[in-house]
Amino acid sequence: MDKKTQINFWYILLAIFGIVLLRDLWVQSQTIEAIPYSQFETYLDDGVVGEIVIGSDTIQGTFREPQEGKTGFVTTTVPPDMAARLEGTDVTYTGAVESTWLTTLLSLVLPALVFVGIWIFFIRKFAEKQGMGGFMSIGKNKAKIYVESDTKVSFDDVAGVDEAKQELEEIVEFLKDPEGYGGLGARMPKGVLLVGPPGTGKTLLARAVAGEAGVPFYSISGSEFVEMFVGVGAARVRDLFEQARKAAPAIIFVDELDALGRSRSAGQHPGGHDEREQTLNQLLTELDGFDPSEGVVLLAATNRPEILDPALLRAGRFDRQVLVDRPDRAGRVQILRVHMKKIKLADSVDPDQIAALTTGFSGADLANLVNEAALMATRRKADSVEMQDFTQAIERIVAGLEKKNRRLNPREREIVAHHEMGHAIIGMALPGVDEVHKVSIIPRGIGALGYTIQRPTEDRYLMTREELENKIAVLLGGRAAEKIIYGHLSTGASDDLARATDIARSMVARYGMDENLGHVSYDSERPNFLGTTDQGSWLNRRYSDATAERMDHAVKEVIDAIFDRTLTLLEDNRALLEKSAADLLERETLEDADLKRIAAEVVRPAEAA
Repeated sequence: MDKKTQINFWYILLAIFGIVLLRDLWVQSQTIEAIPYSQFETYLDDGVVGEIVIGSDTIQGTFREPQEGKTGFVTTTVPPDMAARLEGTDVTYTGAVESTWLTTLLSLVLPALVFVGIWIFFIRKFAEKQGMGGFMSIGKNKAKIYVESDTKVSFDDVAGVDEAKQELEEIVEFLKDPEGYGGLGARMPKGVLLVGPPGTGKTLLARAVAGEAGVPFYSISGSEFVEMFVGVGAARVRDLFEQARKAAPAIIFVDELDALGRSRSAGQHPGGHDEREQTLNQLLTELDGFDPSEGVVLLAATNRPEILDPALLRAGRFDRQVLVDRPDRAGRVQILRVHMKKIKLADSVDPDQIAALTTGFSGADLANLVNEAALMATRRKADSVEMQDFTQAIERIVAGLEKKNRRLNPREREIVAHHEMGHAIIGMALPGVDEVHKVSIIPRGIGALGYTIQRPTEDRYLMTREELENKIAVLLGGRAAEKIIYGHLSTGASDDLARATDIARSMVARYGMDENLGHVSYDSERPNFLGTTDQGSWLNRRYSDATAERMDHAVKEVIDAIFDRTLTLLEDNRALLEKSAADLLERETLEDADLKRIAAEVVRPAEAA
């Protein structure tokens, strides 16, 4: 008997018991009458009572002949002299022996059942909050299962990653026709790894594959495999693949694979990661054991492929790696059009112009930008979202939220105005740097007292030494302006100095741009997709202390030479610097049109010579 049949049997038995009980209650209500004790005495005196049963609190009996259609009666309160009153009559009476076993049993069992029920309830609630689920489901996988109607995502909803879509279209064709696709003997990759920075649409792509193929989609995060109990992760991996095989063709999607598949040899202590390694070993075993012709495809996503275990990436497991990179300008236009369909847009909004100002934005960043622009338009109670809303949204994302309540004293405002105009004028004077779009002395974000927005209008993939030096010059322009106007330096350039130093150190240590150190890359580590590097890598450096000293000296020489050049250039434009700073103090913000007028008056290096 299976579980479902067993449950139905108990339902039927309970229903029969209920029907019998209701029948007895109905028959009793139709044949037995509840009467007051005075009426009972009247019946007794009249001689119509046949038999009675005397209980501790009640008297039940039957009539010699039915009275008003009732064959029996029940009454309460038996006086002590009842037996004496019945002497001398021909009434048969007996005493009732009441059984209390049911009451006694309930008094013992019911409190225990209530206690156990409350204990189970709180244990389940605690387990749910801890993410453990029920104790009987510890070894079960936690994958969210979507069918075709649940995903509601297709390739039309994914924009800006055309190459990745083309790679995954093969997966869709295979899932639709596993037998026909392998007609020439080719086999489908067992695993496809989606690699790319956060927010580029890796999860969305995986769901689009499921939506296009119309197959079950098992979605789970890598961190959900590992629990506090040893062996749970491996059991969940086995259960996940078993369920997917039963539902084949199907897709298994493991998000954040790096949480599960981190390299087993990188900086680990012996015995310190037994549970996670056991889970990873089980995943490797499952990848070796299942046949792609079954119609099960494993998709995974990570933004840190450099820390994945090499055994996971070898041929025969994750055979194919698909790069889902940040979109280029054309891709950003496509993504913006997808998200702009959801808002009420003004006719003047140009997606291409917005794409030009959002270099480096991921798909998630662009979705957030469109939402912020819609919120901006809603705040000013506009009928539609206009271009100015997108401009303000870009400023908010890039520079931070305006801090209008942060009041600067007049002296600080003057210093900030000259500082920001120093950045802007150097940016206008030098070739190959990002265009200046806006300058403001309204504080933004956590510590910015003013800001100069420079956004590239085209995607750049290479930079020359001259362009890097000009970029450093723009960063040093604020400090140089303070030195020229006031003859002293302030703390406002701390972030500029840090960024300039990073660029100069990369020129010397990574790009081989110093003549004395030669064409050698001393800094061999590469930043990962999160944009950070291993902060402890300097402990494993492969150069001597003497070379480190020469590198520090070379970095200082680069910064000093560029700062002197920046001072000279600002001296040539001192009159323009003071005039534009005064204009900025009065208006607090200079827009694109104002900056173009200033750029027309800038004296450039060739003109100064």
